[in-house]
Amino acid sequence: MIRQAMTRTSSFGDKLVIAISSRVLFDLSESDRIFREEGLAAYSQHQIDHETEVLQPGEAFPLVEKLLRINEKLGGEPRVEVILLSRNSADTGLRVFNSIEHHRLNISRAAFCGGSSPYRYVSAFGCHLFLSTQAEDVRSALDHGVAAATLLPSSKVQREGDELRFAFDGDAVIFSDEAEKIFKSEGLEAFTKSEKASARQPLNAGPFKNFLAALHSLQAEFNPEECPIRTALVTARSAPAHERVVMTLRSWNIRIDESLFLGGLPKGEFLKAYGADVFFDDQQQHCESASPHVSTGHVPHGIANER
Repeated sequence: MIRQAMTRTSSFGDKLVIAISSRVLFDLSESDRIFREEGLAAYSQHQIDHETEVLQPGEAFPLVEKLLRINEKLGGEPRVEVILLSRNSADTGLRVFNSIEHHRLNISRAAFCGGSSPYRYVSAFGCHLFLSTQAEDVRSALDHGVAAATLLPSSKVQREGDELRFAFDGDAVIFSDEAEKIFKSEGLEAFTKSEKASARQPLNAGPFKNFLAALHSLQAEFNPEECPIRTALVTARSAPAHERVVMTLRSWNIRIDESLFLGGLPKGEFLKAYGADVFFDDQQQHCESASPHVSTGHVPHGIANER
């Protein structure tokens, strides 16, 4: 059960707030290897010894760059805030901040937790989204009502340009898993019958509804032909189960730019054709299909991820 997210921090106003871990922002594979093979003390000394060496971009680096460029396009008061949440201590995290400065990323707020999980600061900062490589931190953020995903390694070539394209699965991501529970327990025929009967009854919100709403609000500040943000729903649903999805988004007053109802087809090639910068899905098999083509975030939520 997702608990209601805490009231947003008033000092951030109506900003879109994204929290990221240091391991998704930068390539810390060598440091991680030292930690696993030699322990915490060796890891800490390695970071201190190399704190003037710039870290290379990680999986989320292009996404963060594009998010921060939105502020440049709007001018005035920044509308996007990126916050670093890290298991590093402030001492070992100095290399991370030196690298942020080198790459000219406008990130000034951070929480260094000295080995503890940083998820508890996600709500305190009023974040709409948390990206990490630590699945347990992601689960904890989801349990506290914040959209979160475990970012998987990807071999994709990053798409050029400033346009930022988000893609979302539907059930258990944007929407609750209420319909997926019927599919899992009773099969496709029962699922289709139930969705057709409930076509005019909006689905309950899933963990990414508030993040999608914040993106929609940010999109509204641009002329449609100049908006640098584009969204897509990429779902295994097909007709007639599509109608309830359309009616739900309409009831929320949220616009999705593109909707793909794939009827169970693998999603990878469609995400590649759409040109997604990042895709969020609750099911591991869909994430594995997508990750060779796009940066992919696994959302460990709903019946498909019950432990």
